[in-house]
Amino acid sequence: MNLGKVIGTVVATRKDDKLIGTKLMLTQPLNIDLEPIGEAIIAVDTVGAGVGELVIYVKGTASRIAARKTDSPIDAAIVGIVDEISKGL
Repeated sequence: MNLGKVIGTVVATRKDDKLIGTKLMLTQPLNIDLEPIGEAIIAVDTVGAGVGELVIYVKGTASRIAARKTDSPIDAAIVGIVDEISKGL
């Protein structure tokens, strides 16, 4: 699992039929210090996340399972909204 921040939405009126009904969110990957790492990705939202929220996302096969669309072209899915992060010593 990975940390990210939703930075926008993606609207695609024409897309693969297996993506119809999915909500697409532009997500910025973050490190443990909540600093941006790499380029933003497009992730299918499975939990109702909104712009500005800190989220947990998965990639690959786990994303298709989370979206309940195992035969779709999904490679990232938001699976949780983070309420709090507490780092130990």
